[in-house]
Amino acid sequence: MSDSATLQAQGQRLVARFAEVEKALQSPDIANDIGKMTSLNREYAELREVVADFQLYFKMLQDKDGAAQMLKETGSDPELKAMAQAEYDGLLAEIPPFEATLKLHLLPKDEDDGRNVMLEIRAGTGGDEAGIFAGDLFRMYSSLAAVLGWKVEVQDAAETSQGGYKEVIARVVGPQVFRQLKFEGGVHRVQRVPATETQGRVHTSAATVAVLPEAEEVDVKIEDKDLRIDVFRSSGPGGQSVNTTDSAVRITHLPTGLAVACQDEKSQLKNKDKAMKILRSRLLARKREEAQAVMGAARKSMVGSGDRSEKIRTYNYPQNRVTDHRIELTVHNLPDVMAGGKTLMELLDALHRADEAERLASLGND
Repeated sequence: MSDSATLQAQGQRLVARFAEVEKALQSPDIANDIGKMTSLNREYAELREVVADFQLYFKMLQDKDGAAQMLKETGSDPELKAMAQAEYDGLLAEIPPFEATLKLHLLPKDEDDGRNVMLEIRAGTGGDEAGIFAGDLFRMYSSLAAVLGWKVEVQDAAETSQGGYKEVIARVVGPQVFRQLKFEGGVHRVQRVPATETQGRVHTSAATVAVLPEAEEVDVKIEDKDLRIDVFRSSGPGGQSVNTTDSAVRITHLPTGLAVACQDEKSQLKNKDKAMKILRSRLLARKREEAQAVMGAARKSMVGSGDRSEKIRTYNYPQNRVTDHRIELTVHNLPDVMAGGKTLMELLDALHRADEAERLASLGND
């Protein structure tokens, strides 16, 4: 079966399913089943746009066939033949790019795209400069969040004496946050002259970024018996009142050994709540890794050890450039990237386009 025939068959199935959903929603009995009605309404909303595009596609194919038939029947009438030829040629040019758009509709959706995110940034190799760079990355994503109308809530942070972070964990809340940020996970490398460098030498440092879809309680079942909860006094920046009581909380998930500590709040209860959010998200990430192991999507490989050689992106200050090594794309407006501006959005868009192209190629090989 040709690509076009396969696409038409898939489109016809979607159109038929849309009609079924529409009919089911019109049934008088549906109001008695809230769960089913919610599910059908969600499916209806997801199908509506793609079905409208397929219906337009089918009309284009029909019009092309009509124009081809007219070409056969025009005989010696040059005016009718010219009109039919123009319509046929126009549709012949329009249909292939429209088919490419339709194929994007058919790519499997990432069910986590609409989720909020737990963003974890840690200093890697490079000493104080790595901590400063981790802070720069956190501010970059915070600025991007402000532009896109997202909310950033720090869950836990370990600051450095130079104004950076050994580690910062933040909850990013808003529409399509995971979809936008999911390719940011990995080792980010910076090349620049640190403020503490007296001889003007360029240093290379690194920080790791992990982007975890936020988990709800229903996503990950955690039994109380599987948790060990320890409390201790907070340390580090945060004001004198923070570390006068045992407000910091460490939660260990015994079956997996995952441990999360939070000390950002003065309240032990708030720290426990934040730690549980992070733990759920890490457990959900582990489930995703196991499900996607065949595609090499493990979180460990995303974050690595923080070594400079494992970079996904390099920020080169002397040359005012940012290079994403996965798609071999370089942009030359580093200040705008670090400010969460248009250039950063262009990088994110390019990563999504590359992912779509790869998945389309894979779809064609199935």
